[in-house]
Amino acid sequence: MEVKIGVQHAPREIVLESGQSAEEVERAVGEALVGKAQLLSLSDDKGRKILVPADRIAYVEIGEPATRRVGFGAL
Repeated sequence: MEVKIGVQHAPREIVLESGQSAEEVERAVGEALVGKAQLLSLSDDKGRKILVPADRIAYVEIGEPATRRVGFGAL
C-alpha cells in the first residue's frame, strides 16, 4: 500500500510502501487527527517506523502500489 503524507512547513512529502491495509492506515490517521494519539505511527515494508506529529499533518493520500511492467508491451 502506497501512503503519501504531507507535512506542514516541509517542502517534500513523505512517501512509503506499507504492508498495512488501507483500513489500518485510515484508522491510525483518524486517531491522530481526533487527538487520541499525539503521533501518527506507520511502518513500512522494510520494518522501519515513521512517526509524524499529529498537529503537523497536512494531508494523507492512501493508494495502491504501482505494479512494475516488464517487457515491450503496449503502454
